[in-house]
Formats: sequence, structure tokens, C-alpha cells
Amino acid sequence: MEEKHDIHDFLISAQRDIREEYDRILKRATEDPGTAGDQGEENWATLLRNWLPSYFHIVTKGRILCENGYASPQIDILVLHPSYPKVLLDKKLYLAGGVAAAFECKTTLKASHVKEAVETAANIRKNLPKLEGTPYKELNSSIIYGLLAHSHSWKGEKSTPVENIEKAISSADKESVDHPIQQLDFITVSDLATWQTMKTVFLGPTWPHYSDTFKNIYGEEGSGTSSYVGAIIGSEHQMDFFTPISNLLAGLFSRLAWTFKDMRGLESYFRQVNMMGNGQGNIRFWPISIYSKGIRNRVYNGQLSNGASYDEWNCSF
Repeated sequence: MEEKHDIHDFLISAQRDIREEYDRILKRATEDPGTAGDQGEENWATLLRNWLPSYFHIVTKGRILCENGYASPQIDILVLHPSYPKVLLDKKLYLAGGVAAAFECKTTLKASHVKEAVETAANIRKNLPKLEGTPYKELNSSIIYGLLAHSHSWKGEKSTPVENIEKAISSADKESVDHPIQQLDFITVSDLATWQTMKTVFLGPTWPHYSDTFKNIYGEEGSGTSSYVGAIIGSEHQMDFFTPISNLLAGLFSRLAWTFKDMRGLESYFRQVNMMGNGQGNIRFWPISIYSKGIRNRVYNGQLSNGASYDEWNCSF
């Protein structure tokens, strides 16, 4: 068992705050569901304001406007770049080029919420400019997209909330996502788990260690993969002091640090004290055609780095 670090106490406190807010909100939720939802959004917005660098603008309730004129449905929380024009901060139609991350928020998660979030994430990515040139650019959207919930609806004695959520993710992903860049980045249920996408660039026959075992898994021609890796409270090999909040925040720092380099020191620190926890997930296989022609040969031939921090030619993200 890993040793508890002081920072875990702060994260446990943040987890407890979300739990207490959920209990408070539920007392009045049937009287005014709209206000209950607004309060839930503010809980998550407060968490992000407290933990992310202060230079981000964190706003609630707005739409993302893409360069081609597409406007997303209303999104609960948006994290805007430091450079976002101050005069536009209250316009509620936010320019996609200035959005670093966006989150839908639910007080009590249902399977339909997962489906809607996956669809929205995919539709936004389909309308963003297509970036090419490295595996990282071609697999990761310029806008992080996630779904945040205080709790979930599967509370019966024989209920299986983890399995239900993972089934909903898999079904929605197969239905709405036709390229790994379109996938939802995070799903956090505060009292249960955090899932985040992990991507492996390519494994194929040009790799020196591509044995029959790998052929049975990835096929004769090889494959790229993606998975929604779930770090779950109380699961086997999970540290006792793990919280889904810690996994979410460490994951956000990791992804934002690709663009905001000053975050890399803390991102490395968070990894050293294992804020991420441990997780696993089901794999989805992708063909080499997901990459542009310009980089396909280099990817296929395994001309990648392994474990190099913030290298856009790394073999996994």
C-alpha cells in the first residue's frame, strides 16, 4: 500500500465538500430542480477555481462557437484561456479558439447523461479545425471535454453503478465516435470513480517485439487503441485514500500542461505523489487510417518515442 501524502488530506477535504453539497442540494431538489442544478454547477466551478491556475477564466452556462459557425448546446462550465478577451467574457457564446476545457454537470448521474455528453463532445470536435502533423495533434482535441457528477442513480443493494456507467460509455462511444479525437476526456462521479481516455498510438508488425501474442490482440496489420480508464473507489489495488477528485485534477493538469507549460512542475509532482490512483478499462481498436497520410508511414514504422514527457511523437497519451 502506498504511503499517504499531505496533499491527499486536501483532496479528501475537497471530496467531502462535494459530498456535503450533494446532501444539501437534494433536500430542496424536488422543489426547484433548476436551482439544484445551478448549485451543483457552482460546486464544480468552485473546485476548478480553487485548484487550477488563477489565470484561467472559469465561467458557467455558455455555448462554444466554432470557426465554421457551429454553436454547441449550452455547456455548464467552460475554462477559458488567459488571453480570452475580457470584453467577451459575459457574452455566453464563447470562441472555440479560446476554450481550454468544458464540462457538463449533473447532480445525480444517469445513463442518458453519459450518452448526451459523448454525443456533444463528438459533435464539437467534428466542427473544430483539423490539426495534422504529429500523433498528439491528430488524437487530442484542443478542447478538453468532460462530464462531472456529484453522485449517481444506481443506489439499490444489487445495483452495479460502475458496470452501468462503463456500459453506457461503451455504447455511446460506438454510436457517436468515429475517431479517437472525438472521445470524451473525463467522466467523474465524485463518490464513485473517474474515467479518462488513454490512447496508444500504434502497435504493428514493424515493431521488433510484435510476437504472435500481439498479433492475436492487435491483428496482422496492428492497431492503435483507446480506452476509458476507470479509477474506482475501493477497487482492488486502489490506495485507501484515493479520491475521484484527485484523479480528475491530476488528469486535468496533465492535459492542460501540454499547452500551459508553467503547469508541468506541479503536474509532475502530482504524479509522484500518485494523485492519479490506479485504473483499468476496455480497449477500442483503431486502424492506421485514423492518421493523416503525412504521418502514417512514420507511425506505422514505429518511429515514436516512449515515455518522453510532452513529446508529440510519444507512443501513448
